[in-house]
Amino acid sequence: MAASNEHEKLFDLIKDTRFGMLTHRHSDGQLHSHPLTTQNKKVDEGATLYFFIPKNGEIARHVASDASVNVAYANTDADSYVSVTGQASLLEDQAKKEELFNPMAKAWFPAGVTDPNLGLLAVKIVEAEYWDVDDSKMVQLFKMAKAAITGETPKDLGEHKKLNVS
Repeated sequence: MAASNEHEKLFDLIKDTRFGMLTHRHSDGQLHSHPLTTQNKKVDEGATLYFFIPKNGEIARHVASDASVNVAYANTDADSYVSVTGQASLLEDQAKKEELFNPMAKAWFPAGVTDPNLGLLAVKIVEAEYWDVDDSKMVQLFKMAKAAITGETPKDLGEHKKLNVS
């Protein structure tokens, strides 16, 4: 699969998942996670995820000192799971904010796209890994039951792929 197709598959799995859990590291080494909504719904040339965050909030403070983050997505309805490793930065890009701003974002930033506390967090994807299951729950249960009876590991439970994006 070509890199652009791999990126498209990755975004296909991400776009319908309402929240991603962004994990960042505090200065004491402890990991902290926050649910965020991915604002872009298609792949861009930079393989970047965008999120709105408060400029004066915890995420902005901590990614300023340690840009390494992970974003994990779990869409249990579609049986798809994605883990993204990336480098985060706070962007001052008003045009991008205007492109991505939507009515749901206004709930968090009532002053709208010009809210002075509206931060645009960009996560440049370095690596990603996904698991995507196409089988119905019944087929999955059958495969797991068969494996339990035979003592073998379940086979063909879906697609698992690692992507080196950078």
